[in-house]
Amino acid sequence: MNFVVITNNPLVYEKYKDELNVDYADIPFRDVLCKVRDMVYAGHPLLTHPLSGSVKPHETPYKSVLVGTKPGKMEQRDASIIENSIITADKFAEKFPNMPQHVREDFQLIDCTLITSGIDAVLRR
Repeated sequence: MNFVVITNNPLVYEKYKDELNVDYADIPFRDVLCKVRDMVYAGHPLLTHPLSGSVKPHETPYKSVLVGTKPGKMEQRDASIIENSIITADKFAEKFPNMPQHVREDFQLIDCTLITSGIDAVLRR
């Protein structure tokens, strides 16, 4: 694989841990974006948009992003995308800090579906 899945979603981790390179951590949404930013600054290409889908950053605690594993020259476009994604996430307070588990599972499924689509697209390239 030429990519890594950066995620805080346990469903994504469980689904892909045995077949893909998955970097899972139980961290907040914003911290996932910061981890991706650090990789982009180190020259890893951004392969999926950090704010993909129609779920806003303050509405879900889960985020999965694909990043290339082979660093090169930092791409200014990728850096701009991740920086703007962090700025956007910072504009909103978390909407449901005490989210019930069944709602968390719904958001895990949404994020998993989105990243699965991204994975399929990258593998078809």
